[in-house]
Amino acid sequence: MTAKSNPIVKTDNVTEFRAGSPKLSMTIKNRIFQSAVLVWFSIFALVIIYPIIWLGLSGLKSNSDFFLNTWSLPEEWFWSNYKAAWDAGIGQFFLNSVYVTVVSVITVLLLGSMAAYGLSRFQFKGQNLVLILILSGLMLAPQVSLIPLYKLLQGFGLYNTYWALVLPYVAFQLPFSIFLMRSYFLSIPRELEESAIIDGCNTWKVYRHIIIPMGKPIIASCALLTGMNVWNEFMFALVFVEDSSLRTIPVGLMNLRSQLNTNFGIQLAGLAISALPMIIAYIIFQKQFVRGLTAGSVKG
Repeated sequence: MTAKSNPIVKTDNVTEFRAGSPKLSMTIKNRIFQSAVLVWFSIFALVIIYPIIWLGLSGLKSNSDFFLNTWSLPEEWFWSNYKAAWDAGIGQFFLNSVYVTVVSVITVLLLGSMAAYGLSRFQFKGQNLVLILILSGLMLAPQVSLIPLYKLLQGFGLYNTYWALVLPYVAFQLPFSIFLMRSYFLSIPRELEESAIIDGCNTWKVYRHIIIPMGKPIIASCALLTGMNVWNEFMFALVFVEDSSLRTIPVGLMNLRSQLNTNFGIQLAGLAISALPMIIAYIIFQKQFVRGLTAGSVKG
């Protein structure tokens, strides 16, 4: 009988793999797979990033340059397009969006974190019912509530004010934020709270000094999601606000399009200005965003 060849040869504490070694084949396959994944995500990132770069560069072109050299760099860089877009009304719309977004995000984080803390730590009668009622808000589409909200805002005298946008935004963003934060807070060890209570902390101090600092990843995730949804919301901003001085940037861009129907450079400059804050926010909070969603999705 012929002895089978061993793919592994050991010489002086050194292990060598022959060409037919299964381990060597697995190593090559892993490298090929990793390279394929790297190429795929590089292409995907290019597909995402290129339109953003194209938008920013197109805002620096003249009309003729935009049509004749659509995909190339500007022949002449018109930085004045951004100033013209800002002066045409984007500046006011931008500040309105900043105000509405900041107030909405802060309110959602404050109310949502307190509600999530109570639902994740306190045991009381009807707790599950309260949680179900809150999460049932996820099933209600904003479009369905458009007419009832319009009547309510008119009845309370809030129509055509900032609060006509802030209150609906907060109401529709709270359920999902509470769901995420509650799931994350459940992962925080109770021993930390018990130690703090032994040291003399009450419920509010535990919430402020333990839950909030340890919950920063999920709070950042909720802030980013809420901010993007509020910043880009169009329907409520169009229906609930009539005064042009109170309009947010999505509706303002529509008005700018009608005013500057033939100047595409300024229109694209306005679009670039409107997209910039959310891009910067995501770049800053991307690590916390991923950590918060990953940790919060496996608890609860």
